[in-house]
Formats: sequence, C-alpha cells, structure tokens
Amino acid sequence: MTQAANLAALANNGSLQLPSWTTATRPTGVAGLAGYNTTLNQFEVYQNGSWTQYAYTYSVEYLVVAGGGSGGTYGGGGGAGGYRSSVPGQSSGGGASAESPISVNSGASYTVTVGAGGAARTGANQVGASGSNSVFASITSIGGGGGAGGSGGANATSGGSGGGASYEQSLAAGTAGQGFAGGTGFAGQDATYLGGGGGGAGAVGGNSTATSGGTSGSGGAGVASSITGSSVTRAGGGGAGVPTGGPYVGGQTAGSGGSGGGGAGGTGANGTDGTTNTGGGGGGGGYSGGYYTSGAGGSGIVIIRYLGAQKGTGGTVTSSGGYTIHTFTSSGTYTA
Repeated sequence: MTQAANLAALANNGSLQLPSWTTATRPTGVAGLAGYNTTLNQFEVYQNGSWTQYAYTYSVEYLVVAGGGSGGTYGGGGGAGGYRSSVPGQSSGGGASAESPISVNSGASYTVTVGAGGAARTGANQVGASGSNSVFASITSIGGGGGAGGSGGANATSGGSGGGASYEQSLAAGTAGQGFAGGTGFAGQDATYLGGGGGGAGAVGGNSTATSGGTSGSGGAGVASSITGSSVTRAGGGGAGVPTGGPYVGGQTAGSGGSGGGGAGGTGANGTDGTTNTGGGGGGGGYSGGYYTSGAGGSGIVIIRYLGAQKGTGGTVTSSGGYTIHTFTSSGTYTA
C-alpha cells in the first residue's frame, strides 16, 4: 500500500498498514521504525540498537497421548496411554468430551515430552511396566498401566488406562478423562487360565470368557481423531495371553489388541508390542512349558494445531483444512 493510500484508509476507516519484510530484508534500523516480520510472523520495532518483537497470544488445539503399558508375562494386557484432546466435536479418553484449547505466548518455548512405552517383561509371572507420561505446556497425559502377572505375580497397575487382570491377580483403574480400566481374568477348576485385556482410551478392557477352552480378554478400543486432517485411532489396550500344552486345557485363545495400536496377547508365544506413536498397550505373554515375553507398550504422540499460517516452530509441520499442524513423534520444543 502506498503512503497516499495508507493515509486515505486511515481517514476513511481508521486502519493503518505497517510495512512488512523478512528477517533477511529488514531495512536499516532506525529508532522507532516498526513493521511486520513475515519470517517470524510477528510485529517488531527497532529500539535500543536492536529489533524487538511484540509478544501476543493465540489459541492452540492439542492431542496428547502418553506411552502405553506393557503386558504381564502369562498375564493381562497393558493399558493404553492417557489420551487428552481439545479438538472440538471429538473426545478425550475415558468417555470425556473435548477439553478447552489453551493459549500460548508468541516467542515463548514450550517443552514437549513424548512418553515411551513400558518395556517388555521377561521371566515368570512379571507385572507389566507402566508407560511414561506425555506433556505439552500445562497438559499431561498419564502413561498406561502394566498388565498383571500370572500365578504369584503382582496386580495390574493403574495409569492413563489400567492394565488387565491375570487369571489370579486383579485389574487396575484408568484415569478420569484419559482412559478406562482393564478387564477381568478367569481361573477354572479344569485348568482354564485366562487374563483380562488392558483398558483403552475408548473402552474398558475385555473380560475373559469364563468357560473351558475360552478366550482371554481383548484390549479396550482407542479413540479416533482427525486433528491432522485424517481420522486416526490411537490408544487401544493390549490383549491378554494364554497358555498352551502341558496341564492346560487346549483351544484357548489369546485376546486381540484394541483398535488404536494395542498389541495382541500371545497364545503360547510372545505378546505383541503396541504400535509406535499410538500409545497402544502391549499384549500379555503366553505360556507353554515356559514363560514368554510380553509385548512392550507403544510410544505416545503430541500434536498441536491452530488456524491460519504457520506461527510456531517445532515437530513436523503440515497443513490441512486451514490449520497449521505440528506433530511430535519424539520429545522436542514448540516455540510459539
């Protein structure tokens, strides 16, 4: 806009357009010179011998998913990582509605932590390991709980979603607004030994069937989000494992992994890992004359988006539907 047009606009409607430039094409600094830096997407003024940016706030939406818990050995499925979302019209975990977006300050840096999944377990009757928390600004999602160990093992642990029971040990609860509890196990007099599935962000972990030759509980379902422009389901629970052979009843079936990256339990075999960057719980290990390794939990993910052109930096930057999206598959920093 020319100076004459700028003055005319000011007279007509009170508007005034400042000049704009990139960081590389800034004019020679003169005290009091102000303009808009399109590289930084910020207003700036030259004062005290240097360029100073004016801070402002803007609203961001988020999806923060923690790492999933691992399954137990000869035990229950791992719980999914806690799931928190502020995308309007979508859900957080545990049956909660979307949370409110948060405001960030331009130029400020925010640590982003992407939680690791709980490590796989080996050995007799081991309880699964909890996943690690994921964090963005003031938002923390809790790591998923570990699945219960088998005979003589420990109870499942609570978390974003709780770990599933073994045939002998108890299930665990999820965290309100983040995920659900694990499922129950079953021990029959006919040597039927079944575990419960790990809780998911979208549903309670499946209970085992109380029948001879039955099925261990499947992992609870995850929750779908289209924050990136495409619908993706995350934070499914892990399925429970079962034994085969020896004194145990044949025909038993391990639990499947919950939709959203949950790992399947092992049928006389190792449990399956939760899927990376979904927060899925790991599957429980099976037994067949020995204890099989449980599945590890899947790592979490942090996704941030806001309307309009790119303002911040950090993560992998994409755009969809008028939003700029920052996806963190590993820990880093978001600079607003």
